[in-house]
Amino acid sequence: MEEAKPVETNQEQDRSISIEEQITAYKHQKDVVILAHYYTDSSVQALADYVGDSYYLSKIAVEVPNKIIVFCGVGFMGESAKLLNSDKIVLMPDVEADCPMAHMASVEKIEAVRKANEDVAVVCYINSTAAIKAASDVCVTSANAVKVVRSLPNKTVYFIPDANLGRFVAAQVPEKRFLFNDGYCHVHTTITAEGVVRTKEKHPESLVLAHPECTPEVLAVADYIGSTSGIIEYATASDQSSFIICTEKGILYKLKQDNPKKRFHFVDGGQVCHNMKRITPQKVLKQLEQMDQAVELDKALSERAGHALDQMLLLAK
Repeated sequence: MEEAKPVETNQEQDRSISIEEQITAYKHQKDVVILAHYYTDSSVQALADYVGDSYYLSKIAVEVPNKIIVFCGVGFMGESAKLLNSDKIVLMPDVEADCPMAHMASVEKIEAVRKANEDVAVVCYINSTAAIKAASDVCVTSANAVKVVRSLPNKTVYFIPDANLGRFVAAQVPEKRFLFNDGYCHVHTTITAEGVVRTKEKHPESLVLAHPECTPEVLAVADYIGSTSGIIEYATASDQSSFIICTEKGILYKLKQDNPKKRFHFVDGGQVCHNMKRITPQKVLKQLEQMDQAVELDKALSERAGHALDQMLLLAK
């Protein structure tokens, strides 16, 4: 009789199975969908079911049937997914991954602006906390901000928290009066017009593609201004073969996937969001195993903040 072989323990099996295979197994077992932002590391984007910018991922979070969402992004993104899906479990691989800009507005300032301006719409960039969304009238992303703001009946707009995006939107919607906050993205504001010009001197054939969170000086020397997804779409559709990219470097993974023969250059070696890079495949796997970092929000706060996101999805259609 053949001798019985010992059964492998889970720990022994894990040594021979890759992280990606383990993640795939958990996804099927627990009905999980993995969403990742373009700014996460390429290794995280590679294992995600959907990769995109904030607007795309907000829509996907609503549309997918899965009951568990693992959101590979910073804190406000997980909050937004939960606000749009109160009945779903939203897990964050790293709860310390945060966006400084999300905290650069205050409820007190919003209330003061409302008192001083009768006909004002508080327009909140999705890069903000749930508390700020709850105090706002509508959310926007860089992909839909112009469309949403233009559709509002109000003549005055208080745009929070990012001043650079707010001024970009104001230039496209001159019929409205804008009030700005003093928030900014620490990654995009490290890109300077001087740096872009120096990079252009090294690669004179390149088109400059910039995110509207960049400073007005950078936008002034750009050939195209648009959201992360807009930059990818423009580069892919363009007959040009070389580009200078003025946004976070994580976008390179998708740009090279879609355009393997084109060249992409960044400005002065910066442009890294270290919060996004905190997320790793190992942390995704750990969260699928433990499921102990779910987004939890106060019910009353969620209802108010969710309204601003619902308005965004409605007006941006």
